[in-house]
Amino acid sequence: AGSMRVLEILSQATNVIAEGEVLQLMNTRNPDLDEVAYLRVIQRKTAKLFEAAAQLGAVLGGADPQREAALARYGMHLGTSFQLVDDVLDYMGERTVFGKNLGADLAEGKMTLPLIRAAAVGTPADAALIRAAISSGNSNNASGACVSSMAFSCADRQASGLTLGGVDVNSAAGPSPESDRPK
Repeated sequence: AGSMRVLEILSQATNVIAEGEVLQLMNTRNPDLDEVAYLRVIQRKTAKLFEAAAQLGAVLGGADPQREAALARYGMHLGTSFQLVDDVLDYMGERTVFGKNLGADLAEGKMTLPLIRAAAVGTPADAALIRAAISSGNSNNASGACVSSMAFSCADRQASGLTLGGVDVNSAAGPSPESDRPK
């Protein structure tokens, strides 16, 4: 039964991740993508992968259904948080440290949370700059608009909140059977 559950989780995750990729492709170079639609995409891609990994750990470890569900929710929180931080690092990270080319998401026309927030709370000039950058794939100092509008720190705070929420979800499941075993 355990191996069938593993296959079920993997096949469901594969389908959802494929749907997420299609959603992302449909929204390439879309400067009107809002935060709800953006979160829908990342929860069907990166976050779904983390969710499946955490859930598989529970299944393979023989966890009860409550712990399995809690670990799946934990993975979703952690994966969403990871993607938010990754999106910030696309503008502020160091390539030599993170192995990621700065501005790659923007060059690919991906509207990420820092850009969405900067367009929403920044000046009209910032919003116009971001719209043009997403439409063309040319940065046009979009990171400057994110900095001036505090979009990076806003995305970072949201990521921290999701990480803490994931810890709370996992803690609510109670101690694992492993914690009761003699050392």
